[in-house]
Amino acid sequence: MSQETSKDIKKRAEDNCPECNSSNLIHDYDTGETICGQCGLVLQERMVDRGPEWRAFTQEEKVSRSRVGLPSLYTVHDKGLSTAIGPVDRDAFGRKLPLSTRSQMWRLRKQQIRSRVHSSIDRNLAQAMAELGRLSDKLYVPGPVKEKAAVIYRKAVKKRLTRGRNISVIVTGSLYAALRITETPRTLKEIVEASPHDKKEVTRAYRSIVRKLDLKMPVKSLLDYVSKIAEKTGISGETQGYAIEILEQAKRKRIPGGKDPMGMSGAALYIACLQNNEKKTQKDIAEAAGVTEVTIRNRYKSLKRELSLSIPDPKSTNNPYSN
Repeated sequence: MSQETSKDIKKRAEDNCPECNSSNLIHDYDTGETICGQCGLVLQERMVDRGPEWRAFTQEEKVSRSRVGLPSLYTVHDKGLSTAIGPVDRDAFGRKLPLSTRSQMWRLRKQQIRSRVHSSIDRNLAQAMAELGRLSDKLYVPGPVKEKAAVIYRKAVKKRLTRGRNISVIVTGSLYAALRITETPRTLKEIVEASPHDKKEVTRAYRSIVRKLDLKMPVKSLLDYVSKIAEKTGISGETQGYAIEILEQAKRKRIPGGKDPMGMSGAALYIACLQNNEKKTQKDIAEAAGVTEVTIRNRYKSLKRELSLSIPDPKSTNNPYSN
């Protein structure tokens, strides 16, 4: 039988007690000892404490004292893992740096920025993430949705969807796909208005991303647009409830099929305003929904006819809510 080496004995001692072969080992970090809980043998006397050098007695104190750095961000081209030299002209004591030192730091900062985007993919991602930040700020997109859009764009880069295409239009398509996946109420019209590209380019890029990445898009519900339109026009919550009931009835009869969701939601809100005696005109709701008054009027007539709703005639002379 071959003799055990010191490394084998040490490894076996870390898992089991060499005296009784017990795996019940107790690590006492206060004394730096590892003790067998079965026979009491001290396996180590100078154990290294790998925990932090500070102590915390509450959860809030533990969180405030921890030093872990920033999390990985997909919206940064290098995921925020690299360091950055800031444009600071003072030292750690607050004293102003001499001109020669400032010039040296400026050159180091310039070279450091260049080193972060040395490859073509890094330059592509840096430009794309800057455009994504601009679009997200313009559309007031939440942070998690922005991160989702960045992940979709990175997958599109891996699939080489950006080759021969404009980076900005692929970013716009990725953002629209992220909004659809997370069911964030933003319309294609709003995306196109914030983007420098027309509707045809954005929809072509969006369809290419969905097809190549095999994304599963949820079906958009009409109810998501009710609160958005109501917030812009100042419609009460009770009236919104009436509008949701109307849309639920229409959904059961399959009326909204193929119709513009903003137009259907706006027409349901207009009917609910008439039923609840809330003064809102077709023009007010059409402007909030981003559609024409003709669309609201046609959807209103369709819902009234198909659902057999009993509502005041908006064209009557005694009705104060007519246009």
